[in-house]
Amino acid sequence: MTRPPFEPPTETDVAVVSSQLGRPARGVIGIAARCRCGNPTVVATAPRLDDGAPFPTLYYLSHPAAASAVSTLEATGAMAELSALLADEDGEPTGLGRAYRAAHESYLADRESIDAVEEIAGFSAGGMPDRVKCLHALVAHALAAGPGVNPIGDLALARVDWAPQRCECAEPGPGAPE
Repeated sequence: MTRPPFEPPTETDVAVVSSQLGRPARGVIGIAARCRCGNPTVVATAPRLDDGAPFPTLYYLSHPAAASAVSTLEATGAMAELSALLADEDGEPTGLGRAYRAAHESYLADRESIDAVEEIAGFSAGGMPDRVKCLHALVAHALAAGPGVNPIGDLALARVDWAPQRCECAEPGPGAPE
């Protein structure tokens, strides 16, 4: 299996993520998506933390403006609305539901290419593959994997009042546009 494409974190990246989160970052093994200024937007987290705890959320949305926008979307009831799109009235998966299951499988493959952790085997994030539970995790997966991999993450990204093409960092990174 090949490891998912993400950059190894620098000390600066981990310091920025810690500042973004308001606590020390744990288990950061990569930067899976960046703001246009260069600051981390999505971190890749080890499937098992240093203290031995299993951690199923491989892709973690760290960017405060993105996380805030996704929280606002969640507050509108979008999760129930999006969950309803996954199956038809007979409970059979729709095309979106099948694509969402494929996103779940992709997520599992990415995580297991790093480490297979028995306690979380078969569990991905965000409610995949049968429901929408956490848009933060699904948006993080969509940003890390790129468009077309996580359809619910893509739909949520299209609906939030935030875009990865626009820097909203409190302290823009070295790649900030002038």
